Amino acid sequence: MFYLLVMGVALGYYLDNPFIGICAVLAGYIGWHWLQLYRLNQWLEDGQSSLLPRTLGIWGSVFTQTQRLQQRSIKNQQQLQGVINRIQDSTAALKDAVMMVDSTGALEFWNQAAEGYLGLRHPVDLGQPITNLIRTPEFKSYFEQADYREPLVIKSPVNPQLSLQFNITLFGRRDRLILVHDITRLKQLEQMRKDFVANVSHELRTPLTVISGYVETMQMGADMLPPRWARMLQQMNSQSHRMGNLIKDLLMLSQLETSQAKDEQSIDVEAMLQSIETDARALSNGRHQVNLVHADKQRLTGNYNEIRSAFSNLVFNAVKYTPDGGSINIEWRQTRHGGCMSVKDNGIGIAAHHVPRLTERFYRADPSRSIETGGTGLGLAIVKHVLLHHQGELKIESEEGKGSTFSCVFPLKRMTDGVADATSDSEQ
Repeated sequence: MFYLLVMGVALGYYLDNPFIGICAVLAGYIGWHWLQLYRLNQWLEDGQSSLLPRTLGIWGSVFTQTQRLQQRSIKNQQQLQGVINRIQDSTAALKDAVMMVDSTGALEFWNQAAEGYLGLRHPVDLGQPITNLIRTPEFKSYFEQADYREPLVIKSPVNPQLSLQFNITLFGRRDRLILVHDITRLKQLEQMRKDFVANVSHELRTPLTVISGYVETMQMGADMLPPRWARMLQQMNSQSHRMGNLIKDLLMLSQLETSQAKDEQSIDVEAMLQSIETDARALSNGRHQVNLVHADKQRLTGNYNEIRSAFSNLVFNAVKYTPDGGSINIEWRQTRHGGCMSVKDNGIGIAAHHVPRLTERFYRADPSRSIETGGTGLGLAIVKHVLLHHQGELKIESEEGKGSTFSCVFPLKRMTDGVADATSDSEQ
């Protein structure tokens, strides 16, 4: 700027007007700046495809720094593109289907496995709503409810022989990553296991009945047998009854697993619990305080035999696993969310690490105590499947040394007004 002013003054003296000389030099300087700005703008509009213009002064520094930023940007883009290519190559090699869906539900990306499992076509389906491409009602409901804590299992829309498990994860601004796994083999193995248990249990029932009948007949004539046979016959009879209970529970569990709830009716829960309370008192034989502390009049819609089996399992378990002198309280009440039947005891309780696995078949928190009480290890598994049939849930609260509370929670849609039902029944 100093040199420009000197040049302007010199030009002014030459023209006998210093002001005009300075203005002329400044105008040239401004024009030069506009020229450099125009060259930079033209280079940007050309998409940075041509060589960056070169010049002197501050604009030379601007052009140089811009070129460095351009080179750094190109390098970063190449690195990012390499990462993207590796991710796409790795997902394409996966046997599981991978899909990315934006916040509106439009399909953005999928791998080759998704085309085989779901029949997607590239690029026709790009940007299409995924619920229009997978038209299964279960998937549409699962996708829109946005509660993905549990996976969804449905048949493949293009191959009904395949069972697919959908796991959806939310990320970003409610975008979704969908993983689809082929669990056909697991489903087949699970069905084989169910069929095996059902068939074996059914085949064992007849010979066990014969054995139990002969043992009971021999016990009736025990006075004609050597004295030492009495103990053996008693043990044989006890074990045959235990095996009979196990087979009965296995058959019931198999039936629950392979069928849906049927023969539903409006159940008088209060009367049912009163009957179960009477049976529990007989089982306790005066060793416990068994009380039906509260029972609302609301009725429950469901299968009577299944519901009674679930409730009696919980009550009888409380009797079996509560030490002598303990108390057992049975309650039926309606809440804002539905109905709840709870069984509370002040027994030995259950350690926290056992609670999540209590509904597994044959799982025993205390194996030695279960053998003493004659339990089969299937009671809570039966309760779980009964509640699944009735859209219910089993909740377990327990603390070692302080007792346990088992609650069967039913949805509000299965509750009916007991007073109204009683009136309608009397009118009929």
